[in-house]
This record gives sequence, structure tokens and C-alpha cells, in this order.
Amino acid sequence: MDFEAQVAKSGGVILAPRLAKPLAAAGGAVLIGLAVAVTAQIDRSVERGVPPIDSSANFEVTGVLVDVSGANADAARTGGWRLAQRRGWAQLWARANDRPVAQAPALPDSTLDTIVAGIEVEEERISPRRYVARLGVLFDRARAGQLLGAKGGMRRSPPMLVIPLTVSGGTAQAFEARTDWQRAWARFRSGGSPIDYVRPVGNGIDPLILNAGQAGRPGRGWWRMLLDRYGAADVVVPTVRLTRLWPGGPVIGRFAALHGVDQRRIAAFTLTAADADALPRMLDDAVRRIDAAYAAALRSGDLSADPSLVIEEEVADDLLESVAADPAPPPAAGPQSILLLQVDTPTDQALMQTEAALRGLAGVVGANTTSVALGGVSLIRVTWSGDPTTFRAALAARGIAVRGVLVEQMPPPAAVTPQSPQPTP
Repeated sequence: MDFEAQVAKSGGVILAPRLAKPLAAAGGAVLIGLAVAVTAQIDRSVERGVPPIDSSANFEVTGVLVDVSGANADAARTGGWRLAQRRGWAQLWARANDRPVAQAPALPDSTLDTIVAGIEVEEERISPRRYVARLGVLFDRARAGQLLGAKGGMRRSPPMLVIPLTVSGGTAQAFEARTDWQRAWARFRSGGSPIDYVRPVGNGIDPLILNAGQAGRPGRGWWRMLLDRYGAADVVVPTVRLTRLWPGGPVIGRFAALHGVDQRRIAAFTLTAADADALPRMLDDAVRRIDAAYAAALRSGDLSADPSLVIEEEVADDLLESVAADPAPPPAAGPQSILLLQVDTPTDQALMQTEAALRGLAGVVGANTTSVALGGVSLIRVTWSGDPTTFRAALAARGIAVRGVLVEQMPPPAAVTPQSPQPTP
């Protein structure tokens, strides 16, 4: 079994010892050959992934406060829920039309009953004749949308990939493990928000490629691949830094709404939870405030997608024209060798520079990355036309010290000799 087959069979990321001598021309150290493969797999004992709530069907208004008295507890609760529907509708209309709440049109309770999909109890206190609660109201998107007015179709942002970053106890985490901040973003119903959030679940390959290190990486090349994978146009990184004053005591959360690869700060604020039990509520409030900050930035034009993360069609056309004008020389006739290079790739920029340097060598038919391990060792599959010793000489001419063996050698395709027509007897 060749090395590539072993890689495919292992199902993990292949790592290898680093080479001490740096690669000056390509930005990384290169090893050629067969090495003992070490399979780095995700620890399955750690619970990862929090599926987000499906927000496509309902608008949500949260934090509606009611204080109603009645003949009995049931009457007080019913009156409280009726009042929550009225106040929730006014807030939804004002948010959708960017107008004050006082200007919202009043709807009869019979109409509200048809457009309200449900009531969420966030907190409530019940007495024999009084009902005090904090409620959330869910409105059916199809029915409520018809009553939101001419501006009911809210302006939507480009798809934004969400990477919730938590810094607690000196450790930064995104999707490496389940966090309370990730759960808060999964609970958030984004149907009524003008921001088109793309919320990864956090399982599968997500912990490897959407980690805390990636959230702060400025390189555009790797970000383009990630955004294309998740169907997003840009990225937002809501960040929280949690400080616990003492075990079981208050928790201070310092929040920041960051946007883009360069992490431009949109808003920042601080909230405090009385204890660990109040932490989820504080995080939910922070998510709503960050969403409101992103929405305000969208209305002011400060949340547009980064054009450097998108390859324009004109650029692609120019590349095609340059290739047509200066085609690559055909590979020389002779045997072709398939080699697997182990490349030290501390950054995505180093990986791209290495690929470009290899493709620039005369005689290289193709160079493709088969396994990416940023901060470790990646694998590049190189097809070389000719004698493998000449490949070593080409690398040595650029001052690159390599060692390795040939993985596979393919004979050149046999030439087809045209057959002359046989005379008919």
C-alpha cells in the first residue's frame, strides 16, 4: 500500500517531524519521502456541537415585561399574555419599520391571536391575584409579515459566518468544545434580525478549522476557502471574556462585537451575572445587544462584505486570458514520478508560497495539496516529469536541502502509431 492509500485509510490529518532548516524560497521546510504517519484525530470523548434553533418560521420579540392583576391566578396570567402580545407586536413593527414604538398600529386581540405562534416564559412569578413575568412572543413569519407595512421586508445583510469566541481562565475557545457562549448563540432566534447569520453546529470538522486561532488569523486565502465551504460572504466574531470573582460568586462578562477578518470592533460593553445560575440569562441579553449593534452597523453602511474575500469575475477573466496568451509548456516526454512532500506550513500564506514555488520549477506537471495542517505539516502531491534525481537537483539549485524517496513511478503513455489501411483483396 502506498503512502497516499495509508493517508486515505487513516481518515485523519497526517503529521510529521518538523525540519530544522527553513525553506527560504517557499516559506517553509520541505521533506520528501515516506515517514511514519501519526494520525491526529478529534477526541470523541469531548462533547461538541450545539445545533442552532431553526429561525426560518418565526419572528421573535424577547424581554417583554408584564405586571397584571386579576380575579384569580389564571385570569391574571391570561391578561399578562394578552398584554405581552400587544407590546410584542408594537416592538416588532417598530423594529421592522425603523420607527418609534409609539407609532405602531394597534391590532385587536383576535388578530393578534392569529399571528402569534407562541409565548415563551423567560421568568414568571404567580400569586393568587397577580402575574409578574418576563416573556418572549413568537410571531408567525408569513402572517405577521403581511401586516408589517411597506417596509416589512427588512434589508438583509450578506451571509455572515458566526464564530462565537470565549476567553475564560486564560483559554480561548471557539468550537473546540461546548461553551455557554456557543449555546447562547444557538438559542438565539435570528428570524427577526436583519443579519443573515450562518451558524455552524460545531461538530465534524468544525472544531479543526473554526478554532480560536482561525478567528484571529488575518490571511485572506484560507478565509476564502472557509467562507465558500459554509456559504458565507464575510465573518463576525462575537467575543466574550469571562471573569469569575470567586467560585459561586458574580461573573463579569466583557463583550465585543467584531466584524471581518481584521476584527473591526462594532460595539463593546460589560455585563455582570450574580452567580453561575444567572450566567445563561446574561449571555442571552448580550447576544441580543450584539445583534442590535450589528443591525445598527448594517443600517449605517458599516457592515458590508469585505471585497477582498470574494474573487471578482473580471479577475478570473483576466487570469483566463493570460493563460491563453502564454500557455504552459507541454511536459517533457519520459517517465513521470509521483512524490508526496511533507511541508511545514505555519500559516496559509506559507502553504500558498510553497505551492507556487513548486509549480514554478521546470518539469513540475502538477502540485496539489492533499492534506492541510496549518501550524503543522501539510502534504503536497507533486507530479514530476523526468528523472527524480533532476528534481532533487532543481531543489538544490534553489538552496533547498531535501531528503526522501520516490513514492510511485509511472511510465510515459505509449505512443499510438497510426495503422495504414490494408489493401482490399
